[in-house]
Amino acid sequence: MYSGMIGKIDKAHRYAAERDRFQFEDLRVTIHGNNDDHAVTYHEGAWRCECDFFRHEETCAHTMALEVLLEGMVEVAHPSAIEPQAAVS
Repeated sequence: MYSGMIGKIDKAHRYAAERDRFQFEDLRVTIHGNNDDHAVTYHEGAWRCECDFFRHEETCAHTMALEVLLEGMVEVAHPSAIEPQAAVS
């Protein structure tokens, strides 16, 4: 590996560690749910999921999971989704 590539790899690792450098505008993800696969999209700050729950509530476990995963890199529609929840007894 030549020195130019080594420098680029180091820079890539520095960028990846600085999550605030990234802002997603468009994204499409397939989430493998317990019962089915679900296509989730993010476009201009708005989430969409093809699951039934999202159709009624405009949020779902799939979109909230992505908000947690991408914290700081997407606008959060439901701030409570990224806060750890206490275990329910």
